[in-house]
This record gives sequence, structure tokens and C-alpha cells, in this order.
Amino acid sequence: MNQDTRLQFFQCHRAANAPQSLPPDAGILGMSSLQQPATSHAWPVQQVRVPLLGSSAPQLHEYWFSAASCRRGRVGDVHFSASDELLFGVIELPETHGSDTGTALQLAAERAYRQLFSLLEAEGFPHLWRVWNYVPRINEIEHGLERYRQFNIGRHEAFADFARPVNSSPAACALGVVDGPLSIAFLAARQAPLCIENPRQTSAFSYPRQYGPRSPTFTRAAVAHSGGLPILFISGTASIIGHDTVHIGDVVAQTRETVANIGVLVEQANLAAPGSGFTLAELDYRVYIRHAADYPAVRNTLQQLLGPDIRAVYVQADVCRSDLLVEIEAHGLPQQP
Repeated sequence: MNQDTRLQFFQCHRAANAPQSLPPDAGILGMSSLQQPATSHAWPVQQVRVPLLGSSAPQLHEYWFSAASCRRGRVGDVHFSASDELLFGVIELPETHGSDTGTALQLAAERAYRQLFSLLEAEGFPHLWRVWNYVPRINEIEHGLERYRQFNIGRHEAFADFARPVNSSPAACALGVVDGPLSIAFLAARQAPLCIENPRQTSAFSYPRQYGPRSPTFTRAAVAHSGGLPILFISGTASIIGHDTVHIGDVVAQTRETVANIGVLVEQANLAAPGSGFTLAELDYRVYIRHAADYPAVRNTLQQLLGPDIRAVYVQADVCRSDLLVEIEAHGLPQQP
């Protein structure tokens, strides 16, 4: 990939009086639409069904794009766009019915990831860089098991069926929404990323069985290269030390601990990819807050720690553990010349 086709990121708040400044349509790989559903587009769109916090705009669009033109297609339930080196896809599946082999959510997750992996094999993009999972009612107990743990079983089964080692999983997040289908967006490439773990935390794929029959399948962060430039993807990160939630009930302390964990991941990324120069201040953040009333405290804490000009989008969403009040994901792309 050359400099002209490197991965880029663009945000656009949609309001009645907002300028509609968009990247060229031909180069759009895909988009996330937060809060309100987006209109139909030629490129894949993930509808992130979460309320925006602290914004007067009715919705926010986040684009992944390249200066190179993209071809687009649908295979099964997956809508995707691909350039020569990158592929972005979205799959949304309803939960139909369970069976003797699993719950409806477990089977939907397994079907979704099977289709995802089949597409990547067929298109020649074997390496997942980043995955965004949104699970309805993620903390509810159904059939004697939390729904997040049901999702993890289905995801894990698909990884195993396609012989994908869990210790080289992509950066990822899994958040709870009120309703809607299971929604998964993913970014893949022809080149493998560097997987980054946090020495303060147990790797998610090595969690003990107290967190469910199958461990979550993701790495804490990943460094990829596009156009010869490094890109950092930080998975959904929370107030966890080892494998335990810390600062239960204290949203400010959880926010501080989360930033400390992200800081360690930035340090580890710079060690793994010398010369990358990633810093906390230059990342783009998406901040998930369980209770909307905690938004001012979380925002103020982040501004104290990261500066008043932090580039962050705040949304209300459930986190994968019921005792976690905040989760933060981030990515760092090189500055455009």
C-alpha cells in the first residue's frame, strides 16, 4: 500500500446547521452511525444504537476511508467494501431461535463470525485488525447464563472452527444496547497486526472460568501498518486489574484506572513498534458510560487527565460486566500532511 491509499478516519456530526463535509464517496470503506439510524448508503454502515451524551447533534457518523477507490459487495448477510489492502464489513443478525446446541444469541454470534471468516478467506484478507460488537441486553441472564457469556461461546466456537488462535485475536469491544439485532463491524487486511497485551491485566483469552464457559476472544490492543505508517487500535478498556474489577461503585476512580490501563497499552505499543510515537493526547476516543448521569464526572475526569482538547465521543451503553460503569476504546492514526 502506498501513501495515497492509507487508512484514514473522519467524523461528521449531523445537525440541521452543520456543514456536510465528507470524504470522497469512492474511497469510503465503511461507516458507523451513532444514535439515529443512517439513511441507506452504497458502503456498509453499522448502526450503533446508543444515545449520544453531551451533543446537540442528532447523530454522529464515523467514516473509515482511503484515497483509493473501493469495490463493494454482499456475501450472505455481510455487506463489505474493499480496497487493494483493506476490507471493512458489517453484519447484523437477529436472534431467531435456540437449539440443543446453544441459545439464540450464541448461535447468532457463531453464524455471524462464521460468515465473517468465510468472507475474509474468500476475499484474501485473512487478518482481522479491529472488531466492534454490539449485543442487545448484554448483562441480562437468560437460560441461566449472562448474555455476554452466551455471545462469547458463539464467537469462540467460530474461532475454533476456522482454526484461528485466540492469542492472536483482533482488538475488539463488546457493548450492550437496549434492542435490535446483534451488530458486528470489522476491519481486516492482508497484513497481520502486532498484538499488544497489558502486563497489568490478565489477557482476556486467558480469563478463568468464573467469567463464563468460554473466554472473550480479543487482544487488548493492536498495531497495524497502512501506507508504511503505524495505526494503533485499543480495545474496549475498563477498570480491571488482573482479571478483577476494581473501584466498584466509583465512576471517577474507574475512569482513572481505565486511563491508566490505556496509558500502559500506549507504552507497550511504542515498545513493540519503535518510532511510532503514540501518545494519549493524540488518540481518538469513544467513551461508553453505563449511567447517563455519570457523564459530567467522566468527561471532567478525562479532561483533567488528558487535556481539555481530548477528541472523545461520549455515549450511553451497557458494559460487558455489570459492575463496570465506564469503558473506553481508542485508535491512533498518523497525522495527515
